[in-house]
Amino acid sequence: MKIAILTISDRGAAGETEDKSGPLIAQIIGERTVWEVARQEIVPDEQQVIARTLLQWCEEKVNLILTTGGTGFAPRDVTPEATRQVIEREAPGIAEALRAESLKITRHAMLSRAVAGIRGRTLIINLPGSPKAVKENLDVLLPILPHALGLLTNAPDTESEHRTV
Repeated sequence: MKIAILTISDRGAAGETEDKSGPLIAQIIGERTVWEVARQEIVPDEQQVIARTLLQWCEEKVNLILTTGGTGFAPRDVTPEATRQVIEREAPGIAEALRAESLKITRHAMLSRAVAGIRGRTLIINLPGSPKAVKENLDVLLPILPHALGLLTNAPDTESEHRTV
């Protein structure tokens, strides 16, 4: 499986702050799966830039794109809109499950506007920007991904594809 990680942050893209969530996603994927992180980038909170990057990665046959950041209420938080611009089918159960589990930890989870969906054979999932929330979301998400990606790519769903630590 080819995985791509897109961090959405104006300050990160400008080099004003260090991206902690994108590298954390890559670390967790590396520790808990056998999947390859094929692409990792930081872009500003610009809807067209985000959408163009997502579309390019879908065309490159990336199996899973995990975004981090830009899912809240701030005026520049446009990751869900960019994602909806690219996807062909929504996968609302994923975003709902992530919010439901996050609500057990913080009431602020109800402020998430994150979405998940499919374009072709690529699954795109918006994650929060906070490293703590990213880890919590991946704890919920990783166990279902082998089956989800297996269905999407017609690949077998085997335990050798995924291991949980």
